[in-house]
Amino acid sequence: MDKWKIYTPEGAQDILFDECFAKRNIEQKIRNLFRECGYYEVETPTLEFYDVFASENGQIPNETMFKIFDQQGRILVLRPDLTVPIARITATKYRNMKFPLRYFYIGNTFRYNELGGGKQKEFTQAGVEILGVSTPEAEAEVIATAITSLRCTGLDNFQIDIGQIDFFRGIMEETGLSEKEIEQVRVLIDKKDNVALEELVYTHDIRDDLKELILNIPGLFGSADVIEKAEEIGLSEKTQKAIDNLRKVLEILDDYGYSKYVSVDLGMIQSLNYYTGIIFRGFTYGVGFPILTGGSYNNLVGQFGKNCPATGYSLGINMIMGALERQKIETDKPHVDSLICYGEKGRKNAFKICNELRNQGLSVEIDIENKGIDSAKEFAKGKDIGGVIFVFDEKKIEIHDIESGEITATTIEELVK
Repeated sequence: MDKWKIYTPEGAQDILFDECFAKRNIEQKIRNLFRECGYYEVETPTLEFYDVFASENGQIPNETMFKIFDQQGRILVLRPDLTVPIARITATKYRNMKFPLRYFYIGNTFRYNELGGGKQKEFTQAGVEILGVSTPEAEAEVIATAITSLRCTGLDNFQIDIGQIDFFRGIMEETGLSEKEIEQVRVLIDKKDNVALEELVYTHDIRDDLKELILNIPGLFGSADVIEKAEEIGLSEKTQKAIDNLRKVLEILDDYGYSKYVSVDLGMIQSLNYYTGIIFRGFTYGVGFPILTGGSYNNLVGQFGKNCPATGYSLGINMIMGALERQKIETDKPHVDSLICYGEKGRKNAFKICNELRNQGLSVEIDIENKGIDSAKEFAKGKDIGGVIFVFDEKKIEIHDIESGEITATTIEELVK
């Protein structure tokens, strides 16, 4: 036998009975929620041209993508992201549709060194995108949908940290730093590396009040009071506008009744070339990485030929499942309600009973080995099946309760009521 024949590649996994059952249930709960909120599902190709994801903003680093060649020698990738294909669809197939457009997706993505998928290289993401409108209401709706989607999976102990990328941009515009230097400052603030940040800031010719403001940014997190704390420092017009936008979003989320899930983090500064306004991340206990990320990205669709504002988020299904397990939150397990066995004269009625019970929403398995009643009961006990129905002929039917051992005679009419 070949060495690797019985293994899965590193970062890929088999999802077995119980886990797969729970995963599909979570996906369906999220799918139902998105539909109820007026979002429409799309499914994009697993294989895309490399050019779709290769962009100057570097949101998806080249080295993280799985690449292959087609017959014409063109570079293809296994999709590393689901938001970018939606931007492509909007700018091409839906460019003349009436805005706003509400999308949702649930699908697998593929990346090397993907921490957000729990160090998996293949992982499932679900999310929504609103295209064609840029308002605090749209941003708040996306965050509210993110909160609701986490709750519908069974999680309740989580926090959504919200920031505003233009708050940082407005400050940087006053410093006169180069793009490279700004990126260095951004990384240090996002990591909350105060020591390195102070060392970097004091090596540049920046106004003293701006130096103080920059050094204060990592500490601007917590409740909504952080906004007032930031305003006390003294802000430029652009920075103040970003703060006003954030305040409005928080007010709307309060009207949703979701304030308890929300905190402010003005030191959360993700990609400057990708996000353009509100940004947010979701965290919960037992998981060392964000379980969801999102924000406004008004420049992405324009890369495909149509300028269009957008806001969205994606959550990691695999991360959610890990959180549920570590928090010891019970999830549904696959089960079979009844095992139906039959004698030769009862086969036709056994099939009829099976169909009727399934139509009523029960999970019913048919004995395809003709075990006999004693072997069937042992089999049912081993699989935790509640009962065995034995159809001897047209008239004689018995129900065997596995737990109590009770045997009840019945008829087809009584059984399928």
